[in-house]
Amino acid sequence: MALSPSEKLDKIRPIKASLKDSLGHCSICPRKCGADRAGGKKGYCRAPVNPVVYSYAPHHGEEPALSGSRGSGTIFFTHCNMKCVYCQNYRFSQLDAGEEISIEKLSHMMLGLQSLGCHNINLVSPTHFVPQIVLALETAIANGLTLPIVYNTGGYDLPGTIRSLEGIVDIYMPDMRYSDDNMAKRYSDAPDYVEYNHASVIEMQRQVGDLAVDENGIARQGLIIRLLAMPEGISGTARTLRFIKENVSGNAYLSLMSQYYPTFKAYSYKEISRGIAPEEYQNVVDEARKLGLNNGWVQEGPESRFWGTNIEPRSE
Repeated sequence: MALSPSEKLDKIRPIKASLKDSLGHCSICPRKCGADRAGGKKGYCRAPVNPVVYSYAPHHGEEPALSGSRGSGTIFFTHCNMKCVYCQNYRFSQLDAGEEISIEKLSHMMLGLQSLGCHNINLVSPTHFVPQIVLALETAIANGLTLPIVYNTGGYDLPGTIRSLEGIVDIYMPDMRYSDDNMAKRYSDAPDYVEYNHASVIEMQRQVGDLAVDENGIARQGLIIRLLAMPEGISGTARTLRFIKENVSGNAYLSLMSQYYPTFKAYSYKEISRGIAPEEYQNVVDEARKLGLNNGWVQEGPESRFWGTNIEPRSE
């Protein structure tokens, strides 16, 4: 059951000091690089002590259960703890475009998105700014924020950091990008991605369970897993689907994405220098259905449509 605003504040207060202190020897993601961000140093992700935001606005192109009719209140954070050579957001994830802001301004962004009628607050690439986000949420909730919080991550998260967010985050939306660490190393410089990704997704599922929606089909709580199909089977999605079925939930909600296209440094790698062939994507969809993973969305061009069994509102 999703917590009330006052209950969320009770969850935040005991952990905010330790999260803030962690910035003195940064260990909030699997890299545990030890950078003294509080002292002005930067680690692998290049993120400073203050949050850096590229953009924030209602987003109508997310999964239907998030975008609804009024949009998902996205906040795109600059920097990243991976270096994906094909990143479609490379201008701010790798080239660091964005504005460094205060915790207070971040909380104002959240409240502003709520005032625009968004269905949720969608934190995009939040991993390296978890302490700052928690502090901003404390202020925003104290000033009237009531929307569900979405943790929209590339999936390279530390399970301990995810555990600290229990009761604060309502909806987790991780990528499960790879099933082979050799591929994760080659294309994202994340040599232990699979171990941390699997453990974090299991923890997310433990906290929030399968997706629950309201009477209008808008997500209120739960897990949505994004799976990006890549050329030549590089993502190993079939293996990931079997992991989900056996270790996460047979009722998991999946977003099967066909939107890969070569950009940034992808043209330096012949095997990923093209888009997805229709049969490659269809193989992923067929594998999900074969495993009985029938909840979620497939992509047809830039739009997503629902497939599988109907999402039924689940009482909270």
